[in-house]
Amino acid sequence: MADFDDLVGRLDYPMLIVTANDGHRRAGCLVGFASQCAIDPPRYMVWLSKNNRTFQVAGRCDRLGVHVLGRGNRLLAELFGTVTGFDEDKFTRCEWHDGPDGVPVLADCPQWFVGRVLSRHDTGDHEGILLEPTAVGGGADLGQLGFQSVRDLDAGNEA
Repeated sequence: MADFDDLVGRLDYPMLIVTANDGHRRAGCLVGFASQCAIDPPRYMVWLSKNNRTFQVAGRCDRLGVHVLGRGNRLLAELFGTVTGFDEDKFTRCEWHDGPDGVPVLADCPQWFVGRVLSRHDTGDHEGILLEPTAVGGGADLGQLGFQSVRDLDAGNEA
């Protein structure tokens, strides 16, 4: 539906990077589909493309990292949005460390949280993963990098 695609293509969604570690493999990807979905108790939903390596790794995880990209994180967005994890370990090209429960935390992205996976929802070409925040990074307010700032990137995988 072209009219719908045009309409939502003008929205400026916040861009995030989701990271995962299943104990054997780590993965991460740029995500544009995400939202806080409850206040009490706090809940957050991220949607991962089923064509993505991060989707495969995250399927074996009970915790995920969610990094809120600031305006200065364009290079991280390019790395995690244009390089496919099927071909390259993106973590060798950036600074990161093991965060809570072994979830990879990106050093250049201090706005993050780790969430416990509560449920998974098939929504078509993406799977929604409902998270309960368990740890939050102490980053300053660095604003956010929105979809309109990265819409020119060529995706590493088809959505």
